[in-house]
Amino acid sequence: MGKIQDIKIVLLGAGNLATSLGIALQQAGFNVLQVYSRTQMAAETLAARLGATATHGLESLSADADVYLLALKDDALASVLPQVCRLNPHAVYAHTAGSVPMNVFEGLAKNYGVFYPLQTFSKQKPMDFASIPCLIEGANEFSEDVLLQIARALSHDVRLTTSADRRVVHLAAVFGCNFVNLCYSLANETLKRRGLDFELLLPLIDETAAKVHRLSPKEAQTGPAVRMDKAVMERQMSLIDDAEERRLYELMSEMIHKLANT
Repeated sequence: MGKIQDIKIVLLGAGNLATSLGIALQQAGFNVLQVYSRTQMAAETLAARLGATATHGLESLSADADVYLLALKDDALASVLPQVCRLNPHAVYAHTAGSVPMNVFEGLAKNYGVFYPLQTFSKQKPMDFASIPCLIEGANEFSEDVLLQIARALSHDVRLTTSADRRVVHLAAVFGCNFVNLCYSLANETLKRRGLDFELLLPLIDETAAKVHRLSPKEAQTGPAVRMDKAVMERQMSLIDDAEERRLYELMSEMIHKLANT
């Protein structure tokens, strides 16, 4: 498709992922023509950072792009794709979802694929894409080559991955990120009830995360559930008033003990 600066991109989305992705594309030298969002203000906010035009109307999307990257909510894709994919029959269309299969584009576009950056994003902290695994899938050689070129310009860790494997990776990411963050929230609420500060746990959290760079998660596991210290566990559960939270403690403890002894 030519040099990086010659690849014209329309970015659909202005949320957490789209913001980091758009900034990374601009910094890598890509030409981000336009940003779409359901709200004009969100589109304009990101477009201003990228030197792009903004629109909140699908009917106003540019038909001149080489690549259309859809960083939208999963449930928005079905309604958006038919309108977007008819813009340019020669372009490559790609979504960024972890659990949506590539075949969502079938019958709508000739060139399409998936560009899935495996990371948690927030607008407040644009990510350095260099170390983010980018999982790529293409419907044909042309689509794959274009998406690989973009990914390799952003990241040092680019992998061709099937839709089936990507769904498993996304599930693992939910366990390793979203569910872990839920535990942080529960820990925070536990401390707040006694007027204690969540910052007390930050060194522990940092070391726990660092350990799995050196050890397997199974080897890194510690705590009363590993040894099934029921006296300690019962004392801790007595501090939990919420029945669902107490049951979660029991289920997670049982799973920790089971995995530690298999």
